[in-house]
Amino acid sequence: YVYRIPLTRHRGRPNKDLRSGGQQGGRSMAALVRKSCSGLHSSVSRHARFAMVCRSMASKTPVGFIGLGNMGNPMARNLLKHGYPVVAFDVFPEACKDFQDSGAQIVDSPADVAEKADRIITMLPSSANATEVYTGSNGILKKVKKGSLLIDSSTIDPAVSKELAKGVEKMGAVFMDAPVSGGVGAARSGNLTFMVGGVEQEFDAAKELLSCMGANVVYCGAVGTGQAAKICNNMLLAISMIGTSETMNLGIRLGLDPKLLAKILNMSSGRCWSSDTYNPVPGVMEGVPSANNYQGGFGTTLMAKDLGLAQDSATNTKSPTPLGSLAHQIYRVMCAKGYAQKDFSSVFQFLREEEN
Repeated sequence: YVYRIPLTRHRGRPNKDLRSGGQQGGRSMAALVRKSCSGLHSSVSRHARFAMVCRSMASKTPVGFIGLGNMGNPMARNLLKHGYPVVAFDVFPEACKDFQDSGAQIVDSPADVAEKADRIITMLPSSANATEVYTGSNGILKKVKKGSLLIDSSTIDPAVSKELAKGVEKMGAVFMDAPVSGGVGAARSGNLTFMVGGVEQEFDAAKELLSCMGANVVYCGAVGTGQAAKICNNMLLAISMIGTSETMNLGIRLGLDPKLLAKILNMSSGRCWSSDTYNPVPGVMEGVPSANNYQGGFGTTLMAKDLGLAQDSATNTKSPTPLGSLAHQIYRVMCAKGYAQKDFSSVFQFLREEEN
């Protein structure tokens, strides 16, 4: 069922009827719709018309997902749970096999994902990985369809996000950066927070998908602002995790029971996510990496990478970040001393060993 609705006279924004219709309209012809929408931001004909389809058909439209690691795998599974067919790719065959068993279609390259899906989410470890997936010899841009919506949930340099957006726009597609916060637990439960940067008119289309994986989807501004919000959050997270670890270690050495100390902190002004949700001390909480020899979770090497991005941005903007800089150095040393693949909360173990 296709509804053909005249565009508003005001370029760049659809009229009220179109917006309300969009709540019921679908995306199974997303490429066609986006190709039409791109005219809202460029040179659209006065007589152009807007095609939309029933949103009930949208759930039958395949969604591409690239990057099936600790975060990407549960995120993509939540798309499956919400009825979206998923076309996926990962460089590690074992990750693909595990996800294929869940009902997803596995293809051989990012380009193949782009050929089969006009909405694609990427979740990758670094700026270099993201650049390769989008612009490499078998990258998304080799076969991306005009009007496609590409959402990058990796945590990368905001400047790289802006460069990727330029390349995507040249192909007639739409790019949005949407990094996440919440960790593996929130990825599994579908309670992530997404920080989204990109063209505001595309936010609702992105939110439709992201809401399947997250409890909070926040529009931050232009491309790159999602990444800016994420690296600021992770800098604070690293600082608070180090502070929590130092505090718990000191209390233990002063003779306090760690569970009691954690309880006191969590009913006092020192309470934070690192103390009440992700405590770094083994035996204090169940279901967190510290209860499993710091396996799983968010790797120390990834935290060091994110802190490096924060320091690069601080340098570029002439922003003093003395604690952020110290946190970066601590996590770099941890990587050099065998903690690279452990969860970043292993800083508690690192401090204990350093003192011994």
